[in-house]
Amino acid sequence: MTHLLILGGTTEANALAKALAEQGIPATYSYAGRVENPRPQPLPVRVGGFGGAEGLANYLRDHAVTHVVDATHPFAAQMSRNAAAACRKAGVTLAALTRPAWTAQEGDRWQHVPDIDSAVTAMSGAPQRVFLAVGRMHLEDFAAQPQHHYLLRLVDEPGALPLPNCDVVVSRGPFTFEDDQALMRQHGIELVVSKNAGGTGARAKLDAARALGVPVLMIDRPALPQRTELSNVAQVLDWLAHS
Repeated sequence: MTHLLILGGTTEANALAKALAEQGIPATYSYAGRVENPRPQPLPVRVGGFGGAEGLANYLRDHAVTHVVDATHPFAAQMSRNAAAACRKAGVTLAALTRPAWTAQEGDRWQHVPDIDSAVTAMSGAPQRVFLAVGRMHLEDFAAQPQHHYLLRLVDEPGALPLPNCDVVVSRGPFTFEDDQALMRQHGIELVVSKNAGGTGARAKLDAARALGVPVLMIDRPALPQRTELSNVAQVLDWLAHS
C-alpha cells in the first residue's frame, strides 16, 4: 500500500496535500519547523528535522514510507540533498515537485549572483533603501553591510534583529503587484534582493520592481541532486499511479 511523505512548506506542497486527501491516498506532511504557525493541512503532520540523511532514512523505514515528494523551497538545498541520500539508503522512490525559476523580462534590471555570500559582497558601497526578500535565516549574513536601510517582510515576528536600520512587515503571501508596488513606493526602495524562488506567490515584488525601474539583485538557485522533477500536482498523481 502506498504511503507518501511530503517534505513540505510551500504552496505546491499544500496543493499536493489537498489532492492526496481528496483522493484518500495515505500520506504524511512534514514541516521543517521554521515557521511558528504553519498552515493546517488535511493530512497527518509532523514538525521538525529528521536528524540528517541517516535519520530520514530511518524514518522512512520505520514508517513504511513507499514514496517521497520533495516539495520544499528551491533553496532548501540541504534538505533536498538529505532526501536524495535517504531515499537511496532506504530504497524509497523519490520525486521533486518543483516550480520553474523566474526569468528576466523586458524592462527588468537584474544582476545575478550565485549565492548569499556573493549577494552580501555585491551590496558594498553607498547606503541604499533595500527590500531584503531572502527570509529570516539569512539576515545575519547581511549584517556585514549595515550601512543600508532594510525593509524585511517576514512570516513571523522576528524578535531581535542583527540589522541596525530596518523596517519589518509581518505578512504571508501570496502577494499582489499593486500591494508590492505601494509597499516599495512607501519605503522608497532603491534595490530588491531576492532568491530565485520561482512560482507565483512571491513574484509580485519583481513585477513591481520592473514597473518602478528598481534594480534586483537575484540570487541563483543552488545545485541539487539529480532526481525525477515534476512541475504540478497532476504529474505527481500520475507518477504515483505508475511508480
